[in-house]
Amino acid sequence: MVEAKEHAIWTEKYRPQDFSEIKGQKEIVARVKAFVEQKNMPHQMYSGPAGVGKSTLAIVVAKKLFGDSWRQNFLELNASDERGIDIVRVKVKDFARTKALGDVPFKIIFLDECDALTREAQQALRRTMENYTNTCRFILSCNYSSKIIDPIQSRCAVFRFKPIEKEDLHLIVDRIANEETLNVSEKAKQALIDVSEGDCRRLENVMQSCTAISKNITEDLVYSLASVAEPKEVKEILDLAVSNKFVEARSKLIDTMLNYGLSGIDIIKQIQKQILDLDIDNRKKMELMDKCGEIEFRLTEGSDEFVQLECLLASFTLAGSS
Repeated sequence: MVEAKEHAIWTEKYRPQDFSEIKGQKEIVARVKAFVEQKNMPHQMYSGPAGVGKSTLAIVVAKKLFGDSWRQNFLELNASDERGIDIVRVKVKDFARTKALGDVPFKIIFLDECDALTREAQQALRRTMENYTNTCRFILSCNYSSKIIDPIQSRCAVFRFKPIEKEDLHLIVDRIANEETLNVSEKAKQALIDVSEGDCRRLENVMQSCTAISKNITEDLVYSLASVAEPKEVKEILDLAVSNKFVEARSKLIDTMLNYGLSGIDIIKQIQKQILDLDIDNRKKMELMDKCGEIEFRLTEGSDEFVQLECLLASFTLAGSS
């Protein structure tokens, strides 16, 4: 058992087991904890970006309500795997119609990524939520609550999760570094926080990838394994373009993308972040932001990456020379 823990993926190894261990979302955790203490709760919907604690909170709720028998009273389904109406008609109904074990009068069904459910499946889920309220409570998790039909939202207490704050990410990095006896430089910590963008799962995965190479985690190692270019390199590309050195900027851009294995969408997101630091007129910065959005749209529609990125760099060169 110890050996299994030793080789566990870090997102599971360091997954919080108690309300007090969940970082960020303090108000949400306090309200959900109050439901658990009363051993009664409404249907709930957790909405927010990936890696901010939605699944973790649902599992902690089950563990605190049911104790050792939580697995028998907790059904976890991922709507991305089975997004049709059958998942509701068969799996959900079969589990929901039987009574819970123990002194809690209901079971919990955790439906992850439920914004992937088809509209018909959501309509069936609405009826199921009504019919089995006495024996079952639903916790729905999604990235975008706007994709969930209003009748389901009105039946749930909706909790909107935010990206995890930098201070809390610092604590997570420090804890893992201490447990795994890692040497993480201050610049590497900042790089980990920057590339994770408030996503705890991504933070832990990048850290684990780094330790496969070295126990000394550096800034360069973080950026290379996270498939993210260093901000200073992206800034250098834009400075060259703005300084009317288009050919050099294009060459540097291609080298950077190849070195870090970046797609066009990846590099555009990084370019957009660096625009505000450029030494050009504020109005031109806004025009370049607008151009980034346009190029990003073209790429998602299937346009050629390098042609579109050259077009974007040309806009930077024109902004610098005018």
